[in-house]
This record gives sequence, C-alpha cells and structure tokens, in this order.
Amino acid sequence: MPIKLALLDMYNGIPNLGIDNIREIIQIFKGIELTLFDVRGKCELPGMDYDIYISSGGPGSPLEGDGVWDRAYFSLMNRLWMHNQRSTKKKFSFFICHSFQMICHHLSLGSVINRKSESFGVFPIHMTEAGKKEKVFKGLTNPFYAADFRHWQFIQPFSDRIERMGCEILALEKIRPHVPLERAIMAMRFSPEWVGVQFHTEADPEGMLEHFTLPEKKEMMVSKKGRDKYEDMLEHLFDREKLSLTYSTILPSFLSDAIQKITQQRKLQTT
Repeated sequence: MPIKLALLDMYNGIPNLGIDNIREIIQIFKGIELTLFDVRGKCELPGMDYDIYISSGGPGSPLEGDGVWDRAYFSLMNRLWMHNQRSTKKKFSFFICHSFQMICHHLSLGSVINRKSESFGVFPIHMTEAGKKEKVFKGLTNPFYAADFRHWQFIQPFSDRIERMGCEILALEKIRPHVPLERAIMAMRFSPEWVGVQFHTEADPEGMLEHFTLPEKKEMMVSKKGRDKYEDMLEHLFDREKLSLTYSTILPSFLSDAIQKITQQRKLQTT
C-alpha cells in the first residue's frame, strides 16, 4: 500500500520553481503516491485520507484569502491537528515560506507583518539550541544557507503560547548588527509531526542559476534590487555547496522520518 502525499500548491497560478523542485525531492523516495492540489487557484484541497501534506511557498499576503480557499485550507489544518491529538495513526505536515507564515498566524504563535524591505538572495540561517538537536537539520552546518525571498515575516513569538502548544523555534534569520530590527523566525517544529520553514528549502542552485540568468529575469532583478545584490546572489549560487546541502537535507530528512514512522504505524496496526 503506497504512502499517500498531498502537495498543496499555494502559488495561485504564478509560474515558479518551487513545485517542480518539491516534486523532484519527493521522487527520491519509493512507494509514495503524489497528488497535486491547486489550493489558491482552484480551491482544490485533499481530504483526510493522505499520510503526508506539504504546503508550498507562494506570492502575496499570507494574511489574505478570498474567504473560500483560505477557510477550506485552515479547516483542513485544524482537522489534521486535532486528528494527531486523538489518533495513533499520525498525519505529517511540512510548511514552506508563505504557508509557514499562514500557519503561524493561524495558530496565533506570533506576529506576521510586512518586512521593511524584501529579502532577496541566499543568506545564512542560524540554528537555536533546539535547532541544533533537530533531526531534520542533522548534517547541516550552523549557520546553514538558504534561498530567502520574502515581503513578509514571522516575528515577535508569543513565548507562552508556543510553550503551551509544545512548539519549538529552530532557527533565526541572519545576524544584522547594523540593523535595529528583530530577527525573523525561520523554522519551527510545531509538533512531532509538523515542521515549517520561512525560506525555500526546496531551492536547488542549478535551477536557480538557470532561472535567474535568463535575460528577462536578470533585467527584472537588476532593475528591482540593483546589480550588486543580483551579483551577490549569483556568487552564492555558484558556491553550490551552500544551497545543495540545505536542498538535500531538510525536506528529505522530514520525508524519511515521516515514511519511517508511517511504516511503523502500519506494522503495529497489522499485528
């Protein structure tokens, strides 16, 4: 019996690298039956009959929906959360960037606000003490590097609520001693089954390099962010070890752990 995985596309029809990259990582694993759902574009949502749920990044405000797809999405998340509180047959979820911000806001874990300026490029991510012990980070350097493109940010965590819910903050954004602004929370473990990151763990350097060196993309990025920031990003992409390690570690580790636990659950149910 295959492990059923629901990939929730949150890009609202905008062309992107994320979904294909996530697919490529999933295809590493045998025995997974993948179904793609266009959540924001077509209000497509899975039921409760999946084992693993991955929510992608996406454009726009994580605080706004159309009153239809967003309600349906959060209703699903509520059902998954409650299911895990009551059942030994756990459901596993992973949240990326836009989805991470959405679920942090929905769970009232802190503030989700506009950034003063858009983050753009490949930046160091610093583990917390909890992050140093986190299994999906095992094998990463500290700091590790990740693709980070955000207009929004999750900051000012509500520590009491996070502690009551059993969540753990795993990572913070780069240290900026010259900037008097709070560092964003870049990764959390919400529960033994739920993990989220506020960066693009699925980004691979080869794909990004090919994408951002297209003439139209280069022109758009240089006009938007300036040549220096554009060339700085390319320099990080040429240093493939920085992104490759993140790409090959976090989401694959989450999937490997989820598959192992789902397999164990099924064995217990048949004995």
